[in-house]
Amino acid sequence: MAEYTKKWTEISRGYRTHMRLEKHLSDNTIESYMRDLAQFAHYILRMYDVPPKKVEPEMVRNYMSRLYEQGREKSSQARALSSIKSFFNYLLLEEVIESSPAELIEAPKASRPLPDTLSVEEIDRLIGSIDNSTVKGLRDQAILEVLYSCGLRVSELCELRMGDLFFGEGYIRVIGKGDKQRLVPVSGMARDRIQLYMERRKEERRKEEILFLNNRGKKLTRVMIFTIIKQAAQRAGINKKISPHTFRHSFATHLLEGGANIRQVQELLGHENILTTEIYTHLDNTHLRQTLEKHLSLE
Repeated sequence: MAEYTKKWTEISRGYRTHMRLEKHLSDNTIESYMRDLAQFAHYILRMYDVPPKKVEPEMVRNYMSRLYEQGREKSSQARALSSIKSFFNYLLLEEVIESSPAELIEAPKASRPLPDTLSVEEIDRLIGSIDNSTVKGLRDQAILEVLYSCGLRVSELCELRMGDLFFGEGYIRVIGKGDKQRLVPVSGMARDRIQLYMERRKEERRKEEILFLNNRGKKLTRVMIFTIIKQAAQRAGINKKISPHTFRHSFATHLLEGGANIRQVQELLGHENILTTEIYTHLDNTHLRQTLEKHLSLE
């Protein structure tokens, strides 16, 4: 082991020089890379007792598994793998090895931060905080109801047209990403609020195809939707960080918590990949996690 420890030390010294003189990295960056490398070298020597040129892909995978088992953050795991790959790329450059054992190993993907979830009671408070004695108030109530009960993206809401409403059949047509269409059930409450708003729209605007209009009779923008939600949250005394996506996230979470099939939620949200549906939902309890894993195993 002493022989190979010396070999790791010699090559590491050359790697440090390479990073400083050839790659012109900062001292802090170099020290970070060297710490990661030292931890990796210690593991390889202790578990396999081989020099750098004898490291195999399975050894790197096992090291990454060890970091995972130790509870290292995904960002920390990814940084460690980046350091290992950089080291072996240096060995390739120096013609010490013919191929990198870390080349095909993927770093764990960092978790996306999830938005806050609104309870049904909080959603009712938000909608109830809006003065519905005006056309604008009726519009804003309808917007929030549709965002939640249909789980729409803000862009999809802004593009909703009269011709997309099929109340008799109980659904609306949504044009999602890539102009892909999907049919989403519309709740009775959302339908009633939309109809109240449509009845009060100015006569000259009743033939306008876009459903939700601003005061000038034009299509609403994303910024306007954010403003409507922010003002409603202030009136309702809700201090959570709320955006249009909060309603979509709450829609999916409440469906899954109520026992909905994750495939159905995936279709309602318009996700191509079921893993995206996992990101948009809180999968903290055992039932939801088992449901996801069951359906992933069928793919």
